[in-house]
Amino acid sequence: MSLSPFHLAIPVYDLAAARDFYGRVFGLEEGRSSTQWVDFNFFGHQLVIHEHPRTASQERAHTNPVDGHDVPVPHFGVVLGWGEWEALAERLKSFGVRFVIEPYVRFQGQVGEQATMFFLDPCGNALEFKAFKDIGQLFAKE
Repeated sequence: MSLSPFHLAIPVYDLAAARDFYGRVFGLEEGRSSTQWVDFNFFGHQLVIHEHPRTASQERAHTNPVDGHDVPVPHFGVVLGWGEWEALAERLKSFGVRFVIEPYVRFQGQVGEQATMFFLDPCGNALEFKAFKDIGQLFAKE
């Protein structure tokens, strides 16, 4: 399956802190930038952080219950390969990133079994990264 890269622009109220987080902590390659925004290669996709006053969702995230956890909404992220996901979890831990939901495997033994983790960037934007041992279950219903 060939995927087209997505473009996602998100608000950040502290451009320097967000730039450091996505660049140094994630190790993402920086692209074009100005004094108000920065492009990053986000696992083959284009993520742009735009300086913007704090939003309501950054102040206090809404959550929905999923598998016994309060999942922050809105959130975004990437589905990685299992090994990439494990490496990212370890990298984030080594940088002292605080998890909203610690890395774990959810829906164990069920359709859609997946590894997942949730955390916030320095400006309160929620991210989820997940992995499937069987990527064919990405959109499985039952």
